[in-house]
Order: sequence, then structure tokens, then C-alpha cells
Amino acid sequence: MSFTPEQLLERLAAFENQAERPARYLIAFSGGLDSSVLAHALSAADIPVIAVHIDHGLQQQADEWSRHCEAFAKSLGIGFRGRKVDVQLESGRGPEASAREARYSALHAEMEPGDWLMSAHHREDQAETLLLNLVRGSGPAGIAGIGAVRRFGPGWLIRPLLYFDRADLEAYARSHDIDWIDDPSNADKRFDRNFLRHEILPRLKTRWPDIASRLQRSAMHASEATSLLIDLARIDLEALGGHSERLPVAALLALPRHRRKNLIRHALRLCGLTLPTALQLDAILDEVLRAREDAEPQVRWPGGSARRYRDGLYFLPEELADALPEGPISGSTVRLGNGLGILRFEPGVDRGIDPALVGPKLRLESRKGGEKIRLDGQSHTKTLKKLLQEAGIVPWMRDRVPLVYSGEQLVAVGDLWIADGAAASPGVAVRWSDRPALH
Repeated sequence: MSFTPEQLLERLAAFENQAERPARYLIAFSGGLDSSVLAHALSAADIPVIAVHIDHGLQQQADEWSRHCEAFAKSLGIGFRGRKVDVQLESGRGPEASAREARYSALHAEMEPGDWLMSAHHREDQAETLLLNLVRGSGPAGIAGIGAVRRFGPGWLIRPLLYFDRADLEAYARSHDIDWIDDPSNADKRFDRNFLRHEILPRLKTRWPDIASRLQRSAMHASEATSLLIDLARIDLEALGGHSERLPVAALLALPRHRRKNLIRHALRLCGLTLPTALQLDAILDEVLRAREDAEPQVRWPGGSARRYRDGLYFLPEELADALPEGPISGSTVRLGNGLGILRFEPGVDRGIDPALVGPKLRLESRKGGEKIRLDGQSHTKTLKKLLQEAGIVPWMRDRVPLVYSGEQLVAVGDLWIADGAAASPGVAVRWSDRPALH
């Protein structure tokens, strides 16, 4: 199949059946062959196009590549954004995964509601991904490979070139005199994907010239099976209360083992956490779920963790921030640190903190011990320690609940309680979003 801009636009129009018509096209633009062809073919679209180039800082030529990408975008008459990222090579995830995480985090930050982020993966990329996931022992979701359409941030991630071969894209590039970047790291066979690309797929093609198409069909079948597993997990999650960050242990144990695994994977995806290995998932099932109710077992892996407290299985980031950002509260939003979410102050609610107490004297503190508070509408003062225990707050969050002071007065405990004498109608609400489960 040859590649033309008309074919590309037809495929994009078909995607509008799954994703609403975009406000803008953003291209994940490396300057390589694939993304250069995508940018060139989209440059005549009737929707604004922006090429977003991410500089990972891992190659000596990085600055030169950024300049090339900006000049190429300018020559096409499309927008350009360049962003530098800090790749955490010490994360334990490997250089490829660490760079990918940093790249997609930066791309996410560029998106606005209604945007389509375009990634230029083609048919051979799909074949490589499927083979790589098979070697890693992945299940149906891994064998499904690269999806063509999925939600991403406030918009959608679209891969419109999956049904085109690299040879088609290269022929298009040469016919239009497109100058692209060849990243030397793509030839380094120490990386698994490059080994498959340069050593394995060429040999498979000598026997089965259409191997990429065959593998793509397998990926489509696996994708359909994965959709059914997700549907089943949604049914099970709803039956267990509908809270992905906390699953009830007794009800979870009543499910067959394979459905427990399926539900846990689904819940972790909903929480935005990476998935554990098969061995780590077995440890969750055998060591965490079946621990004594008074124990607090935990399984951790890069990007996530699972903990047990009473009848709850909790899913959390691998590391929660140990300390809150103590000090004066300026503005209406406070980011509490890794995995702890955001604290917002919203005026005009029926019942909240007295507006007279909100201002320069407002500050954030961590729990130190010995705090006491009389809750709004109650006559007795209680220690904060007792309140947290009575409310069933999980032990690892009791010292991470943000305390809001006005001067020396404790006026609010996260979004859980407001102090008597500090409440008013109307008042200022405390909203704690993106937080871990507390109960």
C-alpha cells in the first residue's frame, strides 16, 4: 500500500467515530523519518498542526536536532514547540522506558482539551512491539501491541500510520525530498527493540514477506480479547464497590484467581500505576490478600505498590512523599508531593472555613503529635490521633493528612473536618483531590 496525505486524512476522519473531532493536531515530532512524513502529510490539514519536539538530552547532537525540527516545522508552515526533559536513568526502569516516561509526561503537559496527540508508529513498529511483549511473557494486553486510539490526558492519543509499512513512508519521504534525522541509538543492538528490528524481523521476512501484516492481525485479535477482559473487570469492579484505589479483600477472594488477577490489573490501570510482573502479582494474591487482618503487608514494584489494611487492598504509587510542603499557603492550590494529591481552597460553599480566617495567616502543617480539635457542631475536644483511628484512616496516611492552620488555630484537617469556631456559612471549602484512599 502506498502512502498519501489523502489516505491519512481518510483514516483520521474514521477515528472521529471513536474520538470527537479535534481542536488541534499535536505531533510527537522526533525529526525521524516517520514523524517527518506525518508532519509533512498533515501540513495541509484544515485543523491547526503543532510539532512538539522533546529533547531528552541523551545525545550530543540534541541541540542540532532541535534546530532541525524547528526549521522543518517552519518550512511546512505548522506550529512548533520544543521541550527539554530530564530522563531519570537511575529509576531502575531502563533507559528506553525512562525516556519514554519523560517524553509522554512532557507531551501530556502540552495538551489542551480536545487535542489529538499524533504518534507516528507504523506497521513494523507494531510487529516489533508484539514480538517484544511475547518475549517478555506478556498477556493479551501486551500481545495487542500498540493501540490506534486511546484517551490521553485531556484529549486523545492517535496512531494513524499503523496500517502503513516503513517502506511506504520512506518512498513518500524520498519523493518529496524530506530530510530526516537518523538517530544512531536506533542501530544499537544492545537494546531489545533494535535487536528485533535488525536481526529477527529481517530473517522472518525472508520466510514470510508479509510477517508484519500477519502479526498485526494477531494484535487485532488480542486487542478484541483484551476488550472483553476489560469489560469483565468493569463488571467485577462495580460489584465490589467501584473504587479502583481500594478493593475489599473478602469479596476479592470470593472471585476465581484468574478474575482476581484481571481485576487487579484493571484497577491499577485506572489508578494510573504501572503493572507488576507476574511474580509480583502472585505475591499480591498469596502474601498480601491472605495475610492476617491485623498485618500490614506490602508488595512494591517500579511505579506502584499494593498494601493491605483490615479488609482493604490499597493501590498506591511506589513512593509517597514523606513530608508535606509546610509553610504559608499562597494562592488557592497546594501540591502536596508525590502521590499525595492537591489541596484546593474554594470560596462560596454552604459551609466551610470562615473567610475571615483565610488569608496571610493561613498555613499548612504536618501532624506532629498531640494535636487536639473540637469539630464543627460538636461540644467535646478530641485528639487528632483518636479521630483518625475512629475514622479508620489507613496507618500510612495518618501522618500525611494535611493540617490547615490560621495563625495558631487548627482550622481544618484535610477535607475531613473543620474546627468548631472556624466554620461559617458561606465559607471556604477545602478540596483534596487525587489523593490516595484514606479508609
